[in-house]
Amino acid sequence: MSLLSEFMQKEQQLKQLQAEMDRLQNDDRLKAELAFKDKLEALMREFNKSSADVISLLDPQGNKPAAKASTATGGGRRKRKLKIYKNPNTGEVVETRGGNQKTLKAWKDEHGSDKVESWLVRVEE
Repeated sequence: MSLLSEFMQKEQQLKQLQAEMDRLQNDDRLKAELAFKDKLEALMREFNKSSADVISLLDPQGNKPAAKASTATGGGRRKRKLKIYKNPNTGEVVETRGGNQKTLKAWKDEHGSDKVESWLVRVEE
């Protein structure tokens, strides 16, 4: 790419960005958010508080979805539900927490996935 074409491309991008900035500056929602931010920062300065102080005040437990899930399960993934299938033809029962179980896969190959899913007896936690 020549230097001139690169310059022209950057100039076009600058014009597009300027148009977006103009549109945003005239948006009432942005004006309201900026006013809120200014008032909040002034209030934080008045009481000598940081953003971390405000967050801990509003959310004392520090509820973070990722942290909450990892502490509840000991840091690992959530345990899959136990699915129990019963083959009506043979009476054989398969209990599995995943779809990669050998007997279940054989049933699905032989009878079809939809048919085998209709054999689902119950789901446990």
